[in-house]
Amino acid sequence: MTTLYRGGFVYTPIDPFANAMVVDDATGTIAWIGGDDAAAVHADAVDEVVELDGALVTPAFVDAHAHVSQTGAGLRGVDLGTARSVAEALSRVEDAARRDRGRPVYAPNWDQGNWADGRPHTGAELDRATYGGVVYSPRVDGHSAVISSALAAACGARDLPGWEGDGLVTRDAHHAAREAFNAAVTPAQRQADIDLALRTAAAAGIGLVHENGGRTLSGTDDFAEVLAAGERGDGPQTIGYWAQLVADEQEARDVAALRGAHGLAGDLNIDGSVGSRTAHLRRPYADREGHTGNAYLTVEQVRDHVAACSLAGLQAGFHVIGDAGVDTAVAGFEAAAELVGAPVVTRARHRLEHLEMVSRDGIERLARLGISASVQPAFDAFWGGDSGMYAARLGAERVHGRGEGDAGPMNPFAWMMAAGMTVALGSDSPVTPFAPWEAVRACVNHHDESQRVSARSAFLAHTRGGWRAAGFDDRGYLDLGLPATFAVWQVGDLVVQAPDDRIQTWSTDPRSGTPGLPDLSPGAPLPVCLRTSVRGRVVHDTGALAPSTAG
Repeated sequence: MTTLYRGGFVYTPIDPFANAMVVDDATGTIAWIGGDDAAAVHADAVDEVVELDGALVTPAFVDAHAHVSQTGAGLRGVDLGTARSVAEALSRVEDAARRDRGRPVYAPNWDQGNWADGRPHTGAELDRATYGGVVYSPRVDGHSAVISSALAAACGARDLPGWEGDGLVTRDAHHAAREAFNAAVTPAQRQADIDLALRTAAAAGIGLVHENGGRTLSGTDDFAEVLAAGERGDGPQTIGYWAQLVADEQEARDVAALRGAHGLAGDLNIDGSVGSRTAHLRRPYADREGHTGNAYLTVEQVRDHVAACSLAGLQAGFHVIGDAGVDTAVAGFEAAAELVGAPVVTRARHRLEHLEMVSRDGIERLARLGISASVQPAFDAFWGGDSGMYAARLGAERVHGRGEGDAGPMNPFAWMMAAGMTVALGSDSPVTPFAPWEAVRACVNHHDESQRVSARSAFLAHTRGGWRAAGFDDRGYLDLGLPATFAVWQVGDLVVQAPDDRIQTWSTDPRSGTPGLPDLSPGAPLPVCLRTSVRGRVVHDTGALAPSTAG
């Protein structure tokens, strides 16, 4: 089978005026790209013709940081993200407990900053809402949770570091609660959650997901099933990063082989999150006197892990958010370079997740060692600005990096790109949803004007950047012979660069000029995904692109 797509815009580096594309379904690759006039020659030779009717064809997005099964569990669970009070949250939990007849309740995504009460719910309140049932209710950032008394008793959380009282858990107590809750999920339910999450990603135009797993995050079976699902061919591909420290080259090779991991990276935590006050800071939080968060790893641990992975030719990486945590990461990478040689470290193409509070100097030092940044623009969109959650935790001046000793503006995407870092965009789903165009728009409209980047730069970071961050330089764009991994979008206005350099817009019919990307100004309607193809196989289709028989 061969399929001709024509009558739209094809976003490709090889032809700025391309309106059509031929896909060889047998090999799953792109066979031809060009204009509609030339496409007429192919119409009689292909098996199907798809009329795009002005739709935009782009490479599929890459989500560079996700937790697949947790995303699926959240989609079927009790979403507290839209609740606006403790009472409303508890009402939803109670309804779920009644509906599910006492089975364990998963109730994620709460943020007390959005609740009228200004506080999280408590374990005692969960007990009353579920008549003593098992409830695991993680905060939106995933670094703290409120658990019911039944779950606390089952996992022994009260006796572990991080038991904050009345059901609130962080650190070891949180890890124990999450492990105990996940252990009760049946294999069939876990597989259903994985499938639901990947279908949701495909519907968002995503063709590759970087899974971040680990023993305290999801478990070994979960990780293996996510990787297997990505190879089935009926959804997005998956690449897996496993969070486990290693001490030497052989251990790195053994662990990666055992888990099928692309690297020993991802949510290998140097620190926590700003929202849960567990990100490691140089100076105390503005809203908790004397508290500077949590340091989970030392410079020496980072050094040894990076050195071991570098010698094994594997990607190493860490979760890091706070400025003191970033100091640990930078010092650890540089110490590893002194130990095994900078070229050995650079060749392995290591990565850091989040990297929210990093200075310009830190960025340049990381860039010299070839470190990629896997970042989440939705974090700034959701929590940035002078009145957002970050400002409440840190103070507005610190969010913009204006205080003495501050790292600089939070989420400094423009600095990262200017320094030559590979930047890859993701969602950290279920922390924020699969919404790639929203992520691109968040980059364009960053709360800090100094860190705004062009739509093209952000789009490349969410497509080609995701492949590059995984070590693949020849993916993430549309070209002859490359995998036919693309998405088709119904769009409003596209920005078009006309031959005389005037900026125009295009809505329904291609006009002369170089097509750009959709209007990403605040409030503008975002593209709707009509079809997603992964390696030539359609994995999402709304039915709006009805093919006709060629010939």
